[in-house]
Amino acid sequence: MTETHRCGTAALVGRPNVGKSTLLNAILRWHLSIAGPKPQTTRHRILGILTKPEGQILFVDTPGLHRGGGRAINRQLNRGAREAIAQADVAVHLIEAGRWTGEDQLVWDALAMTSHPRLLVLNKVDAKKDKQALLPFLAEVSSKHSYDGVYLVSAKRRDGLEQLERGILERLPYGPAQYAEDELTDRSERFLAGELVREQLMLRLAQELPYSTTVEIEDFRDGDSRTEIDAAIWVEREGQKAIVIGAGGAQLKAIGSAARRMMEKLFERRVHLQLWVKVRENWSDDEAALRRFGYAE
Repeated sequence: MTETHRCGTAALVGRPNVGKSTLLNAILRWHLSIAGPKPQTTRHRILGILTKPEGQILFVDTPGLHRGGGRAINRQLNRGAREAIAQADVAVHLIEAGRWTGEDQLVWDALAMTSHPRLLVLNKVDAKKDKQALLPFLAEVSSKHSYDGVYLVSAKRRDGLEQLERGILERLPYGPAQYAEDELTDRSERFLAGELVREQLMLRLAQELPYSTTVEIEDFRDGDSRTEIDAAIWVEREGQKAIVIGAGGAQLKAIGSAARRMMEKLFERRVHLQLWVKVRENWSDDEAALRRFGYAE
């Protein structure tokens, strides 16, 4: 079987907010990696497992490589992305169709230091009415950067995903599957619960608090009829705490209700979610706090 069966890791890399998490969710047909309107929504490396008859792809969704941001969390996010690139069997570089930025070049500079296959994926091609207009852009990018394959996709519409999956599979090493056929991730429900709360924070408060919140699951209890979850939302200042809670607690209640519904859909059982908002000054620039909140992996 191993002579024809392939298995390996494919790192999804790119600048922030280019659609890596949306692409992974579309490939898996499952809401695994949270997505939002602001850069740096993805803060952890997320493993997504795609099992096909001919092989198993272990997708690694990574934080966006970015310039600037001298805080400890920015350095940690960039380290995580670079490590995923170095350890992957195949690197999948996602860019926006028709656009190459300085941060896209930063990703390429990291890819250029590796010897494994590098695939270029142009996302959001559905936004381009004239696909032929992309040819000069592709020619220019290809003349300056040595990719082993180029794919045009629309993650939101799931266009071009089968071709991309085949392109990745044929470049993975031969070997047996590492996970059971029905497994989609190695992340625990406890971790996913925290991410779903953070996703609602990003969706609802991205303008006011784009990067100053994180979530810690303090207790996760599976009962006979439901799962009970206690979670702390951490912010960096007292004023931010008031924003998360909202007038009369309305904002916090809305965040909790939306996150709970997502959890019940994902976990396929009833969930009771209790949220608190706590302050830890400058947690995003505190190495000890980052370790506590799971960012130093």
